[in-house]
Amino acid sequence: MLIDTHCHLESFARRGDLPGALDRAAAAGVGRVIAIGTSLNDWILYAQLTATYPGRVDYTVGLHPCDVGQDDASWRAAVAQIPQFFQSSPTAGPRPLAIGEIGLDRYHLPKVAVTAAALWANQEAAFRQQLTLARELALPVVIHSRDAFPECVRLIDESGVDWKRVVFHCFAHGPDELKQLAERGGRASFTGIITYKNAANVRAALVAQGIDRLMLETDAPYLAPTPHRGQPNEPAYVALIAQEAAKLLNLPPEEVITRTTANAREFFGLGDDPKP
Repeated sequence: MLIDTHCHLESFARRGDLPGALDRAAAAGVGRVIAIGTSLNDWILYAQLTATYPGRVDYTVGLHPCDVGQDDASWRAAVAQIPQFFQSSPTAGPRPLAIGEIGLDRYHLPKVAVTAAALWANQEAAFRQQLTLARELALPVVIHSRDAFPECVRLIDESGVDWKRVVFHCFAHGPDELKQLAERGGRASFTGIITYKNAANVRAALVAQGIDRLMLETDAPYLAPTPHRGQPNEPAYVALIAQEAAKLLNLPPEEVITRTTANAREFFGLGDDPKP
């Protein structure tokens, strides 16, 4: 079954719709979802959900660049708590699969130049610290890059992180940027954007990457694919994204499902699903 390699389950859980969303996903052929951490507000929740739904929900921990504020002590305290989630002990709870999503985001910076510069400096510092942690713990890394692709690539290069363990999620660039990732051994993950009429460059990037490293995601509740664009997204819709990817790659849908699921399992180190 398909794996939604990147979604945000917090909104589903908070409104009591998570069991329904997981059931709808399973009915659509999506058997597993990875809840991506963005801040302390969701890390603990996702650990609890992973314990509640073993084999159906997994999670990551990371401080999203938009959650890195101006208060230096605050974001440093949050990053300092990440290692405890990877401790092996009976009371530590389920271990995350990766560090993420982390990175840089210029798009959401404030318009005031001085404030923007201060926040950007904090984003870079938080990104560097989390990349160092990923390297030390030999963990996969999920990258958020918005209007900051060259800077993200440069900091990853400088970090010494193994590029084979790096995925740029929600890839929204073209073949030239994809080539830079591929040359380093990294990969891109694709969302419902590939179904949008104005996203020819993103579709070209998916074709350029090919099937060998391809992973699929919804980024739910954001970026619902056509024909649900403009509505809340959910993990079930990764099946629609897989269908579009199959068309673009001129491959049978079954092969895209099999290969992308295998790619996700390898990248995140996932074991087999539990027996019914």
